[in-house]
Amino acid sequence: MTVSLALLVTMAVLYACGVYLLLEKSMTRVVIGFLLIGNATNILLLVVSGRAGDAPIMDGRSDPGDLSDPLPQALILTAIVITFAVSAFLLALVYRSWRLGNADSLSADPEDVAIRTRRAAEAETPDADEDDTEFGDRS
Repeated sequence: MTVSLALLVTMAVLYACGVYLLLEKSMTRVVIGFLLIGNATNILLLVVSGRAGDAPIMDGRSDPGDLSDPLPQALILTAIVITFAVSAFLLALVYRSWRLGNADSLSADPEDVAIRTRRAAEAETPDADEDDTEFGDRS
């Protein structure tokens, strides 16, 4: 089996760009990142499917070793449908977010920031209840 290096490089670049965009705060970039990861997954399924062969539905004259496997083709079609459905849902969320707040970027929640700063302050101050005894030596 020979795999094109161009397909592998393209797949790696799509995954890298998709993950980078998923980590952004803009919802539109998250959707684009998800679409890139979906396309990279389709290329991955194409690469692992093996070499091209004859159609699997034949009249019996072809050698069974020369036939292509139909399962990766079905997996790619399934991945396309799932990517389409999830991207439509994410686009609906982006549109709803835009209509409510006139912006598609996510902001930090004040309660989450307060919890984070409280936990950081608790981690810096030593507890007065701690002593040097072992766990089993409490009496």
